[in-house]
Amino acid sequence: MQFQLDRFTTPIDDLLLVFDDLGLRALDFAEFEDRMHRLLRLHYGEVTLTNAPAPAAITAPLAAYFAGDLGALDSVKVATGGTDFQREVWAALRNIPAGATASYGELAAVVGRPKASRAIGMANGSNPIGIVVPCHRVIGANGTLTGYAGGIERKRWLLRHEGALVNALL
Repeated sequence: MQFQLDRFTTPIDDLLLVFDDLGLRALDFAEFEDRMHRLLRLHYGEVTLTNAPAPAAITAPLAAYFAGDLGALDSVKVATGGTDFQREVWAALRNIPAGATASYGELAAVVGRPKASRAIGMANGSNPIGIVVPCHRVIGANGTLTGYAGGIERKRWLLRHEGALVNALL
C-alpha cells in the first residue's frame, strides 16, 4: 500500500501523520516511528511512505485541538485497518468526549462485551491513530493513569489539556 507521511509540531512533541485519500491512517509521536511502522505492517502489510504535506482537513483540526478547541478532532476522517473488534473499540474511543475518561471495563460494556477488559486493552494498545482516536482517555477502574504508548507524561498532559480530572492528576 502507498501512503503519505508528514510531520506536525505540537506542544508535547512532533507527530508523524500517515494519510491517503481515505483519511488519516496513523498518528504517532516522532520518537516512536519504529512502532508506527510496525503497526502499519500489522494492519496493512507492506507499506510505502512518501513525504507529502498533510491536507488541511487533518492539520487544521490538530492545530485547533492543541490551541484549545477540544472538539476539533471530531472532524478528522480516519481509515484504519485492524480486525472488526479493534475497529469497533476504536470507534467507541472516538465517542468518549474530550474532558471525559472511561475505564477498560466501561469501554468493554459499551461494545457489548462486559468481560473483555483485557481484549479492550489489547485493542487500545494497537490503536494506530493516537490522539484523534483518543486511547489516552482510557484509565484504570480506580481512576489512575494506566499505560499509554506515548508515555504516561504525555497522557497526563493530554488529559489535563482536555480538562479531565482523574485521581492520578491530582
